[in-house]
Amino acid sequence: MKTQLRKGTLEMCVLAVLARHDSYVYEIVSTLAQSMDISEGTIYPLMRRLQGDDWVSTYLVESASGPARKYYRLTPAGGEALAAMRREWGSFVAEINAVLGQPRPEGDTP
Repeated sequence: MKTQLRKGTLEMCVLAVLARHDSYVYEIVSTLAQSMDISEGTIYPLMRRLQGDDWVSTYLVESASGPARKYYRLTPAGGEALAAMRREWGSFVAEINAVLGQPRPEGDTP
C-alpha cells in the first residue's frame, strides 16, 4: 500500500521541492530520499511528464566538475497545480482520518 501511495503523491512531492528552489534530478532525489524510498530511475520519466505538462521548465548550468547540469524550475502553471494538489491532499487526509477515527484539525471543515 505504501508504494502505491508514494507513486500517487510523488508528482506533488517533486513540485513541492521545486517550489523551494530550482534543482537538478540528483538533488531532487537526495531531498526526497531523506523522507522516502526513491530512485533517480523513478524521477526521470516524471520530470519529462511534468515538462510536457508545462509544470516545469529546464535550463542548463555549466559545471566545473563535469557536463552541464539540467536544472528544473517550477512554472506558474506548476505552482497552480501544486496549490490544487495541496488542497486535495488536505481534504483526502481529513477524509481518511475521519474513517480511522482521528479528529479533524481545529477549524477544518469537511
